[in-house]
Amino acid sequence: MAGVAQGINWVPAFAGMTKKREPGFTNMPKTDHSHPFFAMHEHGFVRVATSTPHVRTADVAHNTAAVLAEARRAHAAHVDLLVFPELCLSSYAIDDLHLQAAMIEAVEAAVAEIVRASADLSPVLLVGAALRHKGRLYNCALAIAHGRLLGVVPKSYLPNYREFYEKRWFASGKAIRGRTIRVGGQEVPFGVDLVFASEVLPHFRFFAEICEDFWAATPPSSLGALAGATILCNLSASNIVIGKSDERHMLCRSQSARATAAYVYSAAGHGESTTDLAWDGQGVIYELGDLLAESERFSLSPELCIADVDCERIDMDRLRVPTFNDAGEAAGNPQDTFRTIGFRHAPHGGDIGLVRPLSRFPFVPDRADRLDADCYEAFNIQVDGLMRRIESTQAKSMVIGVSGGLDSTHALIVAARACDRLGLPRGFIRGYTMPGFGTSDGTKSNAWKLMNALGITADEMDIRPAATRMLEDIGHAFANGEPIYDVTFENVQAGLRTDYLFRLASQHGGFVIGTGDLSELALGWCTYGVGDQMSHYAVNAGVPKTLIQYLIRWCARGDQFDAATDAVLLAILDTEISPELVPAGADGAIQSTEAKIGPYALNDFFLHHVMRFGQKPSKVAFLCWHAWREADRGDWPDGFPEDRKDAYDLATIRAWLEKFLARFFAFSQFKRSAIPNGPKVSSGGALSPRGDWRAPSDASAAVWLDELKARLPAA
Repeated sequence: MAGVAQGINWVPAFAGMTKKREPGFTNMPKTDHSHPFFAMHEHGFVRVATSTPHVRTADVAHNTAAVLAEARRAHAAHVDLLVFPELCLSSYAIDDLHLQAAMIEAVEAAVAEIVRASADLSPVLLVGAALRHKGRLYNCALAIAHGRLLGVVPKSYLPNYREFYEKRWFASGKAIRGRTIRVGGQEVPFGVDLVFASEVLPHFRFFAEICEDFWAATPPSSLGALAGATILCNLSASNIVIGKSDERHMLCRSQSARATAAYVYSAAGHGESTTDLAWDGQGVIYELGDLLAESERFSLSPELCIADVDCERIDMDRLRVPTFNDAGEAAGNPQDTFRTIGFRHAPHGGDIGLVRPLSRFPFVPDRADRLDADCYEAFNIQVDGLMRRIESTQAKSMVIGVSGGLDSTHALIVAARACDRLGLPRGFIRGYTMPGFGTSDGTKSNAWKLMNALGITADEMDIRPAATRMLEDIGHAFANGEPIYDVTFENVQAGLRTDYLFRLASQHGGFVIGTGDLSELALGWCTYGVGDQMSHYAVNAGVPKTLIQYLIRWCARGDQFDAATDAVLLAILDTEISPELVPAGADGAIQSTEAKIGPYALNDFFLHHVMRFGQKPSKVAFLCWHAWREADRGDWPDGFPEDRKDAYDLATIRAWLEKFLARFFAFSQFKRSAIPNGPKVSSGGALSPRGDWRAPSDASAAVWLDELKARLPAA
C-alpha cells in the first residue's frame, strides 16, 4: 500500500545498528484466527493514524475529496482514530482568504459533506477547519464519527510572531468551556474541555489540541490527559525549518511521557502555499515516551502513518504512578470539570495484526543512535554501585566465585572495572573456581582463562570432598553410590560454595560479590540462604539474563578490556547455560537450565511485561506470540548466530508462561524478600522488596493462571 508508514515489528541489534523493514503491512496475519485472543482490540489496543492528504491551496472541494480518500484508506487499514492536519479543508497558509465569506461557507458545507460520508467509515476523524461562532472565527479541530459531529475544539494559543499572524484572522478559544456551537443546523459541544470516549473500547479516550497549543508552556493536552484522555492529538500546520523536526519529536516524546499518554501529531505537507514557507508533512505517534511510528517527510503522495496504541497499558501505568493523580488534584480535578463526549463506532473485529514496534528483548537497549551510550550507562550503574560499596565497607578484598558461566563472568568484569576506576590493583579481587560433581572441563578452563586475563588473585577449591562428606553425614543415597541427583544433591554443592566464599571473605577482610541475576530471582532459580541467593552485595540483581548476555558482548566488542579477555568473553557467550550441579549423562549431555525452566528470552519477556506494566497473562501471551512466532519476522541482532534464531508457537509460549506464573507468583517470593543489596539497572524494574516489587511470600498464582486459561484458545 503506497504512502503508508507504520510501526514495524523489530528487535534490537547486539552489535551496532538497529535495522527496520521497509514500510508496508508486513505484519498483517497470513491466516484467519477467529478466537477473540487474536484480536488486538481485546487486549486494549487502539489503531491510530496521522494523515497528510494532498491539499491544494484554498481549494475546498479538492481538499474535501482528499480528506475523504484518506479516510477510506484508513478504513481499509482498520484504523480507529485518524488525525488530519490543521485547517486541512481550506489549507492553512491562505492568509486573509480565511476571512472571505465564500471560503467560510465552503468550509462549513465541506464539514457537512464529511459528516455524511463518515457514516460508512470505521475511523473517528479529527479534521481541521475554521468555524464562526458569535461573530468570531475559530481555528478548530472537529471530531466526527459514523455520521455524527461529536464536538468542536478551538485552538487556544494563536501564534503571532515571526512568520505567524493568526490573531489577524482567528479568536482564541482558551477560555471556551461548557459551550455549544451551531454547525450544519445542529448544536454540538464546543470548547477546550472535551474528552471523546468510545462506548465500545473502554480505554479509548482522546483529546485534541492544535499546533501552537503544543508549544505553549502549559499545553491544553496536559489537562486533557488529567481529565482522562489516553490519546492526545495535535492537528498542526507547522511549516518546516532546519531542526524543527527534532523539536517536534522532543515535544511529542516529552508530552507523551509526562502526561502518561500517547501523542499523535499530524503536520501539513505538500500542497500548502510555499509563497514564503515550506511544509514537510511530518506525522509521528508516541506512547509513554516511545516512538511507535513516523511518516515519510516531504512526500509528494498522501501519507498514512499507522500504529497500534496500547491504551490499556497507559491506564495501568496511571494506576501505578500516584503522581499522575496528584497532578490532577493540583490542577483542580479536570476529570470532574471536563465534558466527556461518548461515541459509538465499529472497530474491525478479529485478527487484524499488530502494528507497533515490539522487541523480542525488552530489557535490552534498543536505540540504534545511542546504543553504545545506553550500554555504557547500564554497565557503569553496576560499576558505580560496587565502587560505593567498596568505599563504604573499607574492604581489603572482594571475593567472588567464578564458574565460567555468564553471571559470574559479568560480575567479575564489573568488579574489575570498579577496581580500575578506584585505582585499586585487580589483585584486590580474589576469584575462586570451585568445581563440583557436574563441572565441565570447558567452563573450568574458561574460568581460569578469564581470571588470568583480568589479572586477579585466583585460586581453585574442589568442593567434591566436602560435598561427599556432607552427603554421607545426612545419609543421602549418592554417598552410597546411587546416582540420585535430586534438589538436595544440588543444594549441598551450591550451599558449600557460598559457605566457603563467606568464610574466605572473613579471612581476607573482604565481602562476597553476588553473581545471581534478575531472571533467576524472578524464577526462584537459586539456592536460598546459604546458597547463591545470598551475598554481601548482589551486583547483578537488577540485570536479567538477556541483558547480561548483551552487555558481555558489548564489552567484548567495544574495547573495554584487552584482546585476551575479549576472546574468553566471547567463548563464554557460546557456552550452554547450566548450573553444572549434575554429572553429564552417558551421552555427554549436560544439565540444561533452559530445558528445566524455559528459554530466558521468553522468561525475560514475560517478566518485563508482568513486572513493569502489570499486564494480564493473556496479553503477555498475545505480545509474545507476535514477537516470537516467526524467526524471519522483524530484525535480529547483527551477527546473531543463525542457529539461535528461535521461534515459538502459541502452545510453547503458553506452556512456559504457565510455569513462569507459578514460579513468579506462588513459589519464589520468599527468596526475593530476603535478597541482599544490589543496584537497580533497568527502567523495566527490579525485584528488591525495598524497591520496585513488594509481594507476599505465600500468595497463590490462581488468579493469573485462571486468566490465562480463560482467555487463550483451548490447548
